Amino acid sequence: MADFVLSNLLKALNLKMIKNFCITACCFLLGIISTSAQVVGGRNSYDFLSLSFSARATALGGNLITVRDNDLGLVLQNPAALNQEMHHSATIQQSVYFSGITFGHAGYAYHLKKIPLTVHAGIQYISYGKFQRTNSIGEEQGDFKASDNALVASVSYRATERLSFGSSQKIVLSGIEGYNSIGWASDWAAMYADTAKRLTFSLVLKNIGTQFTTYGKDGKRYPLPFDAQFGMSHRLKYLPLRFSIIGHHLHRWNIRYDDPALETETVIGPDNNSGNGKVTFGDVVDNVFRHLTFNFELLLGKKEAFRIRAGYDRLRQGEMGVSGLRSLAGFSAGFGIKIYKFNIDYGFSSQHLGGTMHHFGISTRMTDF
Repeated sequence: MADFVLSNLLKALNLKMIKNFCITACCFLLGIISTSAQVVGGRNSYDFLSLSFSARATALGGNLITVRDNDLGLVLQNPAALNQEMHHSATIQQSVYFSGITFGHAGYAYHLKKIPLTVHAGIQYISYGKFQRTNSIGEEQGDFKASDNALVASVSYRATERLSFGSSQKIVLSGIEGYNSIGWASDWAAMYADTAKRLTFSLVLKNIGTQFTTYGKDGKRYPLPFDAQFGMSHRLKYLPLRFSIIGHHLHRWNIRYDDPALETETVIGPDNNSGNGKVTFGDVVDNVFRHLTFNFELLLGKKEAFRIRAGYDRLRQGEMGVSGLRSLAGFSAGFGIKIYKFNIDYGFSSQHLGGTMHHFGISTRMTDF
């Protein structure tokens, strides 16, 4: 009875929900796009939420909000990607990062048959390893650990055959030695997928939220790593290739790092406070491309059982590259293969000359058994 009532209510509110969501999203973006430019990262609490928790996404430049298929690992990228093909799906994603740091995601999805809703429950976690505790004069006093965790609940509503909306709510639990913090983060997304034209468009607003309790006794709260993203993907008609272009940090113009060690000061746009220097065309173009992630996925086999992936993130290359030295920072690659009833993914991402990230994932649908 409850399912019947909820189903009719959703149908009645269908058009109103779509209209209100679009108006709210546009107003929200217009409101935040005027904020001052800041360095991306390093000023937020719970920065781990901005990491790629999918091996497939890691291989594709660290960002994949434009694909809707049966891959449950993409739910943390875009909750609107949840769909009925993920019914009874389970996934485990694990990454090996720098200096003993590891992070991952485990989740399960269920589709409600009588109403067009798909739900997901999971956990995303990161362990920063062991640290040495010392006193004010450098005497060793043992070790301590640091970690962050987020309990995630997601839901996706299929408004029409092409349009879906989704949201993820996260309770964040953070602990660093004897300091702890609890917070809340929320993702909101819309996805339009035209299967006839093989086109997909997505809008995602990530990590809207706050800290409930702070690390220090002063009660100072730090913002979450908010990110406004918009992307499109297109699958070619006569070639099993899908490419995506994804814009990130669209709520701020200048995301270039202003390195004080550089002798020449670069000014990008009106958000720079120095007021000195000249804005060149090359500076503007570079800043635009730092907002973009490019990737492609080659789908091979009769049932697309083998996939080759590659991606490029200009922001990572610009921030993590070393002047005068060549590196693969910003480039990523990987593959996916289906063995029996399991989808196995591997992603490789070059972060810096000093290290790389390896990401593994395995997913399956219980109904396949």
